[in-house]
Amino acid sequence: MLHSEITKENIQTMVVTFYTLILKDKTVAPFFIERLGDNLGTFLWKAHIELLTNFWTSIALGDTAYRGNPFAPHTRLHGLKRETFDQWLILFFGVVDGIYTPEVASQFKERSTIIAGNFMRNLHL
Repeated sequence: MLHSEITKENIQTMVVTFYTLILKDKTVAPFFIERLGDNLGTFLWKAHIELLTNFWTSIALGDTAYRGNPFAPHTRLHGLKRETFDQWLILFFGVVDGIYTPEVASQFKERSTIIAGNFMRNLHL
């Protein structure tokens, strides 16, 4: 059943589902594996899942738990290309389509497209 309402719980499900998929993707996985490893059960991954859950909760629900700069870590990743962000978006869109109704999924797609565009522009990609 697709969610028609955004909650912190289904955002966390989205984030876990997304990063499970990310770790299987040959284009995007290496960037995450290099920094966090390949096991979502580790402390590093659990902290990342919590951080990203808070990030998306702040965007979607106005929650104030997220404290950070989402762009900064990307400046330390070598080899990022436009294609990396394109693949990230393809995977993200597939996950939100599988969790949310089309109306809700479109909100996440719009925000993620804007964020990816800003990151690419700021990284000169």
